[in-house]
Amino acid sequence: MMGMLRQTVAEFVKVLSLKSWWLLGLILVAYVGFTAAGLAFFFSELGAQLAGTGAPALDAATKANLVYSSVTAVGLVIPLLFGALLITNEYRHRSLTPTVLAQPRRGVVLAAKAVVALAGGAVYGVLGLLGSVGLGAPVLLALGEEAALDDPEVITLLLRTVVAMALWALLGLGLGALLTSQIATIVIVLAFTQFVEPILRLVAGVWEWSAQLGRFLPGSATDALVGAGILSSLGALDPSAPSAPVDPLLWWQGGLVLAALAAIPLVVAALTTLRRDVE
Repeated sequence: MMGMLRQTVAEFVKVLSLKSWWLLGLILVAYVGFTAAGLAFFFSELGAQLAGTGAPALDAATKANLVYSSVTAVGLVIPLLFGALLITNEYRHRSLTPTVLAQPRRGVVLAAKAVVALAGGAVYGVLGLLGSVGLGAPVLLALGEEAALDDPEVITLLLRTVVAMALWALLGLGLGALLTSQIATIVIVLAFTQFVEPILRLVAGVWEWSAQLGRFLPGSATDALVGAGILSSLGALDPSAPSAPVDPLLWWQGGLVLAALAAIPLVVAALTTLRRDVE
């Protein structure tokens, strides 16, 4: 127990000694805030009039949830990168050797990094909400919409967003531990989150059989856990968009799927790459 505690403290010290964690946080706040403000404008009556379309027939809580869920809609890449960098930095800078010399039980090292990943992901969840609520809510209010921050449904979404971001950081740690190469991990993370998965989700939604499978993609599971998401709400936003009638996962099912997706690469890495000799 003391060994685990000391290793966890050491991992936190490593993270806090680097600039990357707060730089990622600043990027997250700006990226999510800009997206939330844009969505708030789009869902308003004024935005619909300027676009020449009718405003989506959504209640205040649903509109607010879609705005605030921009954290998980576009910001998931940040905790994913954070988790990956926790372990790939060790391989890139060859600091894993002194780490395992100080703590030979590599399972303890990985578990300590998992604690740091979960904590860091939760912090990024809070920072993301500062961006989405901090910019999205004022825009909604300025355009005559409701911020709905006192709505229990919205409060639940905010809390679950923090959980989802923590699990994505854990997923990033597992991918980094499995791949070990920092460049390869970053490329795969960016390609999957920004291009591959959104395309897969859109294509999968066309047919019922593929939509059933698409519910288990990490982004779909995240939307189910959080309770809202732009891609999962395309049918409500645009009835003309092709969308198979499939019931989404319940929030706890989405959470279990996301947790399983985060745990699998960690377990595989613990049994394979983490057992290899290090230089």
